[in-house]
Amino acid sequence: MTITAVSDGLSDRQRSFAFATILVAFVMDVVDSTIVNTALPAIQSGLAVSDRVMQWVVSGYFLTFAVLLVVGGRLGDLFGYARMFVIGVVGFTLASLACGMAPDGGTLSAARLAQGAAAAIMAPQGVALIQLLYTPTERIGRLAAFGVIGGLAAIGGPILGGLLIEWSPLGLGWRSVFLINLPFGMLALVAGLTLLPSGRSGHALRPDVPGSLLLFGALGTALLPLIEGRAAGWPWWTIALGVASGGLWWAFWRYERRRRATIGSALIEPSLFAEPRFCIGLSTTAAFAMASAGFLLTLSLTLQRGLGYAPIDVALLHVPFGLGVMAGISQIGRKALPRHGKRVPMIGALVMAAGCLATAIAIWLVLPPGLIGAALLVAGIGMGTLSGPLGPITLAGVDRNHAGVAGATLKTVQQIGGALGTALVATIYFAMIADRSGQGVPTAFLAASGIVAIDLVGLAWLLNFLPDRLFDQRHG
Repeated sequence: MTITAVSDGLSDRQRSFAFATILVAFVMDVVDSTIVNTALPAIQSGLAVSDRVMQWVVSGYFLTFAVLLVVGGRLGDLFGYARMFVIGVVGFTLASLACGMAPDGGTLSAARLAQGAAAAIMAPQGVALIQLLYTPTERIGRLAAFGVIGGLAAIGGPILGGLLIEWSPLGLGWRSVFLINLPFGMLALVAGLTLLPSGRSGHALRPDVPGSLLLFGALGTALLPLIEGRAAGWPWWTIALGVASGGLWWAFWRYERRRRATIGSALIEPSLFAEPRFCIGLSTTAAFAMASAGFLLTLSLTLQRGLGYAPIDVALLHVPFGLGVMAGISQIGRKALPRHGKRVPMIGALVMAAGCLATAIAIWLVLPPGLIGAALLVAGIGMGTLSGPLGPITLAGVDRNHAGVAGATLKTVQQIGGALGTALVATIYFAMIADRSGQGVPTAFLAASGIVAIDLVGLAWLLNFLPDRLFDQRHG
């Protein structure tokens, strides 16, 4: 993909406004992947829906985002980044309105699927527009800002959700966590129409529709039995769908290899998987996304359904967790990675596992909030120390000619991991709860956190297979 920078034609002020526009949309996307966690008990009570519907509300967003992310990038290459950014913002804002006005669980689940799809159209344009706005040297700082702000937004989502439900502006209750997107969406729309430069790829590739459908089928048939199977008593079709999912993943991989060989264009780049660091990085990224999404979802549910915490109390308990994450990303991981290499994320994974288990034990023993917050601080430090290095490690050995598709593949795997994590961990969690009275909730959270810890220990073991020299001279 060839993109020509337009920084010479814009003043620093114009570029700053354009960058701020991109950030507004980016924050909306990241926040909406986590803000719903705090609101789930209120949504469940307000709409009188089952636990499985709540799983779809969370997992559905990840599902369509993951499947359509690369397609969204290709559409920007074909039709222009600013144009597709605006279309994505409009879709995201309308889907947020549909979420906030949903009269029942089915409508809310469908609106969340649409919201994830719109986010997949909107999000990829940001990176491409930064390439238009800045020179290669300038991009380093801007993309680094994305990482820090993204981490803050992800942790800030549950905090914002708790505050909105507590304050209930205009008496909207849980609906405010979705409707808050409307003013920001309108701001991003106006700014996108007036402040963003036009541009598209000089070598645009057609969207891979068959590949996208195969990916959607593979992921959908994996999620469906996980979410629906427990309530249905695990009938034969859950096993059949699991087998079908495996077949569709195989068909997806075979199709992508054949497409790449025949027309030179594929949803993924098969040659990337010849690089061990990329394969290990993708596997650990998926495992981390599963652990973090599953833990954060069940944590918010447990604090409210098991301990009777108000949403504002849940928001406050996320503060030490967020501080720990930011300390791990900005201080520990970033400074220690060049010197200590793979040991940094390995230790981060083990610390996060210990923090998650300590949090679950503190809740199970009904310890004071201060001790729960201390355990969450440890979990956050581990999460930041682990998550910060994963992206650079995964992309360290990638040929720069494939940097764009490698980054898109990494982001897609993150979303797939999030979808599977919320489905798998929540299914185990809900299966252990006797009823909605709160009976058995702390024990269920302890079991779910045990699964998360096992996942993280396996992740640390997998990281051990990375080479000692992560960033060698061949790839700069």
